[in-house]
Amino acid sequence: MTDQAVDTESTERTEKTEKTETEKTERTGNGRPPAGTDTTAEQLFLGRTRELKELRADIERAGLDTLSGRKAPRARVLLIAGRPGFGRTALAEELVRQVAHRYPDGVYRARLTEPGGTPVPTERTARDLLTELGLPTPAGAGEDELSAALREALAGRRALLLLDDAADAAQVDALLPDTPECLVVAVSGGPLTGIADVRPCTLGGLDTKSALELLTRYTGSVRITVDPRAAESLAEECAAQPAALVLAGGWLAAHPKAAVADLAKHLHAADGEGTALARVLRLSHDALPGSRSRMLRLLSLAPAGLADPHTASALAGCSVDTAHAALDDLAELGFLHTVDSPLPQYEVPGCLLPLLRSLAADHERPAELQLARARMLERTLRLLHSCRAVTETDSVQAREKLLGLPRALRFSTPRAAEEWLRVRRPALLAAARLAVADGELDTLARRLMSQLVRAMVAHFGTQAAAPDLYGVHQLVLDVAERRNLPREKAAALLNLADLDARTGRTAEALVRYRAALDAGRQANDPYATGRAMESVGGAHQELGDYDRAADWYGRALAQRLARDERADAARLYGRIATAHTYAGRYGEALRGWRSALAGHRRLGDVGGQARALSEMARVQEYAGRPEEALQTCQEAVEWARRAEDVRLQAALHLRLADTLERLGDPAAARLHRGAAGRMLGEELQDGETGETGETHETHETHETDESGEVDGGRRDGRDGGHGRNGEIAAEQGSNTCEIRSASDGK
Repeated sequence: MTDQAVDTESTERTEKTEKTETEKTERTGNGRPPAGTDTTAEQLFLGRTRELKELRADIERAGLDTLSGRKAPRARVLLIAGRPGFGRTALAEELVRQVAHRYPDGVYRARLTEPGGTPVPTERTARDLLTELGLPTPAGAGEDELSAALREALAGRRALLLLDDAADAAQVDALLPDTPECLVVAVSGGPLTGIADVRPCTLGGLDTKSALELLTRYTGSVRITVDPRAAESLAEECAAQPAALVLAGGWLAAHPKAAVADLAKHLHAADGEGTALARVLRLSHDALPGSRSRMLRLLSLAPAGLADPHTASALAGCSVDTAHAALDDLAELGFLHTVDSPLPQYEVPGCLLPLLRSLAADHERPAELQLARARMLERTLRLLHSCRAVTETDSVQAREKLLGLPRALRFSTPRAAEEWLRVRRPALLAAARLAVADGELDTLARRLMSQLVRAMVAHFGTQAAAPDLYGVHQLVLDVAERRNLPREKAAALLNLADLDARTGRTAEALVRYRAALDAGRQANDPYATGRAMESVGGAHQELGDYDRAADWYGRALAQRLARDERADAARLYGRIATAHTYAGRYGEALRGWRSALAGHRRLGDVGGQARALSEMARVQEYAGRPEEALQTCQEAVEWARRAEDVRLQAALHLRLADTLERLGDPAAARLHRGAAGRMLGEELQDGETGETGETHETHETHETDESGEVDGGRRDGRDGGHGRNGEIAAEQGSNTCEIRSASDGK
């Protein structure tokens, strides 16, 4: 959380011996005590008794609508306002802990501002909340659609939303549930003007007793009780700010022989050099060993403020074990929060990030910061490559590449790689956004996005990863437009359009397919051009404009014929025939399927011949020629048998059964249904049809590798013919884009 106050994050110190040796407990990002201790969250939280009492009373207090005799139309909003570092999030978390039992449908959290201060788009926040609710989130859906879906999902629920670090009222308003049974706890730096009946609670510093108790957790009780006036003076110099007090406690813990009064004098001498937190941070930073202080400064570059040992290792240029030990030390001293995660992960407090960036600018040259950022992105890229390669268990080449990586970059099992990818997903997506925003590392950014997409598809699948892939493809498009890379622009537009088409936004997809066609022509890329023309045809077909669909398929066919791409030409004849079938032009449809059949026959494609004959039989039946359909279907069964396509054979037997029933031969129809049932290994009821083999209407998705070769894939045309979600891979030093598509059935 942005400024998780150290009220809940600070480590406890217990006196183990007569010499008052102290022992720090682990910190967790959500304020819970570490496993194996008896400390409760209530014991970790300090002070704020009055504020908690007021907030809990505000929940029960009647609102303006109730007082006027109307039912409250929306959820009640409690606002905790204050500057970062004063424990806003800690108070919100404690309030949520105390009242969570009243909301049986769960507690949901969202952070509305990125660590750098950039507001998080409402679309992304709503998507994350819907995912947490276990609901689907269509790729590319807009802010209004997702906000409405979130409100609908929360309707009738009694849930609690914690919206941390809100930048303005608009962010909160877009997420408010339309049900008074829900409660929203918002954390912000100021008032949320525009939200009716908001309940503000403004935070200042801790009371003196709580401030001293917080220091005691780091120093032990003796150093505070022997000089209580110095301790009070130190708390005053820290403005009783929890974040500043934690750093002060960490400094005292690192200097066991220093008196509390010494630290208070140092801070008083630095009065006027910024805020209390800035003074304590600078003093604590300067007291660190050189390697630790440098790593602390460079952690300000960590994406989303989240760092793991690999990130720290790459930033500082040290080993992973050294980085892990340094992160633990910095967490003990209060500079970092330990995130509650299956893997080691740390968070830079949001209140410290701008100060650390200022320190980095003062101590590091711009070129060194850029080099550290590049090392971090390169390490992330290699980890993503390893994460994907570990899933390719059947590839000898992939295993060799994996063994060529350092041991620290290898994953032991695909499951371990998937867990790492899931845990680090927010930081990985943030790294891609930061790399693109940097503008100076576009080649590295393109490679990073390529590996990120491949890893997500390998572990989560194209459909599950589609919302994240949509955002990555948009980033690729940004880079392609900025660098004037028309081939990559075409690939990104095609991928985005495919995702639009899959989620029903066919009109938007059509616009992008046309733009991809223009970019493909500009790049003189026949593969992207052909793919775009065919996709334009598929979009028109989905929109019911079959004449234009056939026309665009014809343009794509002409290009394939000119390049002597026979397999693709045969498939396109089938697509043209499909468009004519939808338009009711059965004679032209039959001519198209005959051309497709001839093409497959020349290629020796037995399965293609079977599917083409199957579609011819369908069209003949539509045209009212059942005897011809019966004969063609029987021929298709024979070719399907030669192709050893059992499911196609079963589907054709079912079609034969339907045709025979219409021709008045129910006994033969039952025989064919029985044959289909035996082939599929299950009883099929009358009228049931098989999915596979029903149509030969296909749509190309192509894969362009670095040598420019293309593999055409087939797709069922009943969905409008849009290509499947693809992934873009832009390799370093080349404008080559790869569009890799998941094959049918995956």
